[in-house]
Amino acid sequence: MQPSRRPQRLALQIQQEVSLLISRDMKDRRVGFITVTGVQLSPDLRHAKIFISLMGGSESETKETLGILNRATGWIRRELGRKIRVKFLPDIVFLADISQDYGEKIDRLIDEIHEHKDE
Repeated sequence: MQPSRRPQRLALQIQQEVSLLISRDMKDRRVGFITVTGVQLSPDLRHAKIFISLMGGSESETKETLGILNRATGWIRRELGRKIRVKFLPDIVFLADISQDYGEKIDRLIDEIHEHKDE
């Protein structure tokens, strides 16, 4: 039996809708330029982790933005419910996407290894 593609489709739809909601409809101007980088759904589709990346933001700005978004989850879920037709809309939580920082750290470590090799 082939696994269902429904979680992937729903995650992609949530990602697109949340991205549009934040960029167009969110009234809080403290939220800067945000990219919704991914959505991870639980197997039962009841919980969603929404990963965001803040362009040019410091760690404190990222924490503040995450706090604002996590306080606005009720509004975001209500708006998602109007746009996405599912039996149960997942509970959402916003998390920082650290994959870009992790990639930069790996690149720096590789560069250091090459520098030590040349010496």
